Amino acid sequence: MISIGGLTGFWIIALLTLHGADVAETHRNSLNEPDVPFPPARPTAQNLAAICYYSQGRPRYLASFFLKSGASFFRRCGDAINRLESWYSLCCSGQVEVQSYQILCCTQQAWKQALSQFCMEEYATMTLPYECCAKTGEVRWKCFDSQLPNPNYEPIPGYTAPLVPQEPGFIFNANAC
Repeated sequence: MISIGGLTGFWIIALLTLHGADVAETHRNSLNEPDVPFPPARPTAQNLAAICYYSQGRPRYLASFFLKSGASFFRRCGDAINRLESWYSLCCSGQVEVQSYQILCCTQQAWKQALSQFCMEEYATMTLPYECCAKTGEVRWKCFDSQLPNPNYEPIPGYTAPLVPQEPGFIFNANAC
């Protein structure tokens, strides 16, 4: 026979387990889609320090993060973020002049180039492209820089990004600053 105390303890443990499942950090949203905060914010004087100093505290998206099928849009978003973080590391690493306006210019170039490449990848699929990709010039950049999930490039507490290979393809043009 089960005692009332034992049954009460069982329910408390069950409720705590279910509650913990709801609040635990997961990689999926309510539609079972990968949680990839996109688009990244445009680099500014206000978020530049966070871009450079908190890089290892922001997510990277390895292939194992995504479902085997049906997540191609999210995979492209993750690839764009990985590429951008890689290129930000070049801008912040001291390879660019130490003056903050040069670092800001470098991160802005990296941001535009990473999102341009994302748009090229979007148009290479048989799906509707991300809405900002349909725009051109400054209108495109303003579109990408709206409705931002992490405008200040805040790190995730306790998170350390996995090592990912350096992405090729970015060359800083100091003459464009």
